Amino acid sequence: MSDFLRLEGLEKRFGQAAVTRGVTLSAGRGEIVALLGPSGSGKTTVLRLVAGFETPDAGRIVVEGDDVTALAPERRRFGMVFQHYALFPHMTAGANVGFGLSSRGKEGDTRGRVAEMLALAGLSGFEDRKVTEISGGQQQRVALARALAPSPRVLLLDEPLSNLDPTLREHTRRELKRAIRKVGITTLFVTHEQEEAFELGDRVAVLDRGRLEQIGTPEDLFERPATRFVATFIGRSTVVPVTWEAGARIAGGLLWPAVAGASLAPGAAADLVVRPESLAFAPAPRPDALPGTVAESRFAGRVAYFRVATAAGELEVLAAPGAAREGDRVLVVPEPAGPSPRVFPREA
Repeated sequence: MSDFLRLEGLEKRFGQAAVTRGVTLSAGRGEIVALLGPSGSGKTTVLRLVAGFETPDAGRIVVEGDDVTALAPERRRFGMVFQHYALFPHMTAGANVGFGLSSRGKEGDTRGRVAEMLALAGLSGFEDRKVTEISGGQQQRVALARALAPSPRVLLLDEPLSNLDPTLREHTRRELKRAIRKVGITTLFVTHEQEEAFELGDRVAVLDRGRLEQIGTPEDLFERPATRFVATFIGRSTVVPVTWEAGARIAGGLLWPAVAGASLAPGAAADLVVRPESLAFAPAPRPDALPGTVAESRFAGRVAYFRVATAAGELEVLAAPGAAREGDRVLVVPEPAGPSPRVFPREA
């Protein structure tokens, strides 16, 4: 897929603080890319740089081969959905959607475009409804329809679902993805919710402290994390100290299979990052079994998460809900069907 939107080495400082540090990434035509990271990771600043609300200290923003870095926001032809939607409360849904169209065409054309965009957002017949009288999820879709009405080249979304309750958020997420897919617009959106990033994004860019740690499909990030931060930030995991010996040498001299997430010399002190899906309970002793005691369990429907205290440290194991009870002695072993555990250099 060729690049439609490309960010090249974006740098931004506020005073002495570096907020983005050489962020480089791209999105193909019609691709949805999520910017995911904790608070302070720089993801919203990246979005504001792309939108033109902030000016980068270094780097370029290129769309369809055009350098738009120095262009004002209104000249970039980007659509934006803000976190709080920024709808006009005194206007109807139709008037909000048509606000940016009134000066661009005839009144009849505007009405037709408004109706088309509301239908796309699943809000046919809402033209005369006041935005203060519709639900939060419907307001979000009005904001989406308004952003798409002028036929922008790129759609930007700033945590568009963060104000919705969990049940409404899931439904609105599906509607949002359906509308974006139907239009086929290149989309960049910010979120701190992994589930949201994984469901909406074709690829996910993980940021931490202004740096792009990794960009890839949800499967890539979960199963093949490139850095320690990605390995511990994405999904669930536990970290235990090990020695690298073409595998993870843990307490008791056991050697567990693992993949080196960075260059490691034999005998190097390292940390093993292991997911619950990569561990299991053994029914009987075996050479790679690590004894432990179940400290707590958390029921999660068809499965349960068990925290197990071992000589290597505390590990989390995914198993059937009745596999063990708190206080039980168990044997923890690697689960070959799970993602390969990752080993990274020991952090000071």
